[in-house]
Amino acid sequence: MTKLQQLFDWFNDKKNCIVALSGGVDSALVAYAAYQKLQNKAIAVTADYNTLSQEELISSKKICQEIGIKQIIISYDELVNEKFVQNDNNRCYYCRQELAKNLKKIAENFGTELIVDGTNIDDLGDYRPGIQALKENQIRSPLVETEFTKKQVRHEAKFAGLAVYDKPSNSCLASRIPWGQRVTAERLARIEVGESIIKQIIGTRQVRVRDIEGNAKIEVYSQDIKLLSDSNNFKKISDKLKQIGFKSISIDPEGYRSGKLNVILD
Repeated sequence: MTKLQQLFDWFNDKKNCIVALSGGVDSALVAYAAYQKLQNKAIAVTADYNTLSQEELISSKKICQEIGIKQIIISYDELVNEKFVQNDNNRCYYCRQELAKNLKKIAENFGTELIVDGTNIDDLGDYRPGIQALKENQIRSPLVETEFTKKQVRHEAKFAGLAVYDKPSNSCLASRIPWGQRVTAERLARIEVGESIIKQIIGTRQVRVRDIEGNAKIEVYSQDIKLLSDSNNFKKISDKLKQIGFKSISIDPEGYRSGKLNVILD
């Protein structure tokens, strides 16, 4: 039995469900399986809050169009939650508690108690307080329950024909701000614009602009550091990032690594 068939089978005894859908491959595969088994008894819900980049929102819409699943977009402002804004090491917990509350409202209107997300077993190895918040709200993770790794998710998503199968992993814009430094609309905006600028100039698919007290520290894949370090490219990037409010620009010589700021407690 293939891993994809295992995921299909997970939905065998389910009558309906809501899929918490981001713009990434994990929740896309869950939404695909849910729709294949449940058709219009499965709907995708995407939360558009201040820390979600527009790139991810656009990606989520494309995913739903490709799958054929109905999408509901809910909007709210995470920045009104002082616990979230103060940005301690439980920031993701407060975020996911808020998300769960909103998902439950939609689920109640839809007439289902089953809400699923795209957490896979590789996610369990990192510090993810947001996962704990989802568990506390009885949100289930089919990829965990069927023991999908990230590599397997991508493989089965490619087999299923999902265009997002090789999309680089992403996270909310607030993850670019070290714990202990406040999350503000201004910082989120310049991070999002800064990352877009870098992608346009050097053509990289993965970039993080870490906002460390107003200073930009750029992470890209190790193979893209040479492009980023090119004097012409770096000058263009530096000039543009300073125009949008960054005080200084530097390159992380170690390259991109998920969760790097989780160890910075300022």
